[in-house]
Amino acid sequence: MKLYNSVTRTKDEFVPIDPKEVKMYTCGPTVYHFAHIGNLRSYIMEDVLEKYLRYVGYPVKRVMNITDVGHLSSDADTGEDKMLKGAKREKKTVMEIAKFYTDAFFADCEKLNIKIPDVVEPATGCIDEFIKVIEGLIEKGYAYEAGGNIYFDTSKLSQYYVFNNFAEEDLQDGVREGVEKDDNKRNKADFVLWFTKSKFDDQELKWDSPWGVGYPGWHIECSCISMKHLGEYLDIHCGGIDNAFPHHTNEIAQSEAYVGHKWCNFWFHVLHLNTTSGKMSKSKGEFLTVSLLESKGYLPVVYRFFCLLSHYRKSLVFSYENLDNAKVTYEKLVARIAKLDKNGEVDGAKFDELKKLFTEAMDNDINTSLAITALYDVLKSDANDATKRALIADFDKVLSLDLLENAEKFGKQDEACAEDDELSARVNEAIAKRAQAKKEKNFAEADRIRDELKEMGIVLVDTAQGTTWKKI
Repeated sequence: MKLYNSVTRTKDEFVPIDPKEVKMYTCGPTVYHFAHIGNLRSYIMEDVLEKYLRYVGYPVKRVMNITDVGHLSSDADTGEDKMLKGAKREKKTVMEIAKFYTDAFFADCEKLNIKIPDVVEPATGCIDEFIKVIEGLIEKGYAYEAGGNIYFDTSKLSQYYVFNNFAEEDLQDGVREGVEKDDNKRNKADFVLWFTKSKFDDQELKWDSPWGVGYPGWHIECSCISMKHLGEYLDIHCGGIDNAFPHHTNEIAQSEAYVGHKWCNFWFHVLHLNTTSGKMSKSKGEFLTVSLLESKGYLPVVYRFFCLLSHYRKSLVFSYENLDNAKVTYEKLVARIAKLDKNGEVDGAKFDELKKLFTEAMDNDINTSLAITALYDVLKSDANDATKRALIADFDKVLSLDLLENAEKFGKQDEACAEDDELSARVNEAIAKRAQAKKEKNFAEADRIRDELKEMGIVLVDTAQGTTWKKI
């Protein structure tokens, strides 16, 4: 199995540190608003990765944080805390906002068949861990106090920009939108580990620390939560590509400075979901959520299917036309599966032969688009229907597209439609015979037909335009 590693910028063979337990960390949501479907693309692809690791036999321990404090509206540790911003918007407390949007996030995950990680830890539950690590960084000479805040000193590192070779001038203050200069920093790239009340007097959540009452910076949270539950060595760290810099860059800097060795082997980054007008966000255009898609008649699993049709390292363009195409494709796929005979025995040799197409696709950097092609190869193959159904069920342990479940529903709907069509044909034929009887003034026969239909639960309604019917 090969995975693209954002640090090496190559596809590397995945070898876990300890095959008895793959340690996997996922950057969770900042729970100040609903997750938009661009955020959720990352979680869908991370879910597929975790499920495939389990599918091929690795035990996995996956940890996710919930950011309920410390994530500011600017990458440069400036602006308002996003949680406080959400609380002001809705006139609630920060913790009420955190609870509501955490629940909303996991409700969306359930709709999209995203497995909840083994450990979910809110940042507000790990204040002691943050303080301990920050104290350690100060002692080791990697952090300093200035203006009431504690900063990480990036000049102490031999290499800071690990994901890309950034030019220093590209990172000057003001290059990115919303970035302001912080005169407390010794170096432009330094970042805050701990804020004190000297910076944000209106911050709702504050804790005592050796440096004054305050709260943690965003970046320190993921490092500490990961080390708390997964130890000093991490196999895979996941997140959206927009987190590579500065968030993941800062995580590596502080984690490796603290533990004194390489921290994480693989960095798995999912590229953006864009709209036709650019990168998706909560602040411009239509706010695209799972609930909005549902209100427009789309099953959440259709959006998951839409995401899996593209490789996670390719930017994906969302439009309703593209989603409609995915919907039609999904429905046709399910309709084909619904026609498979449930009887018969699985052909073991054929099963193994066709399964290999799926594993080869997934072993090649989680190539879900080729994995879905393998699904179609199964349907087109000369395998018997029992083998095809077994393979579809097997692949869906990873893809989680509810293929057999929805095929079952599709089949029942088809049967119901066929029954309705048959009933309509019988009733319309009876109405025609009744009309002929009335024309021939055979009213006894007309009444008999009407009474017979009534016993079937059908009521006739005679109008000037003709006879209609309805079920009782």
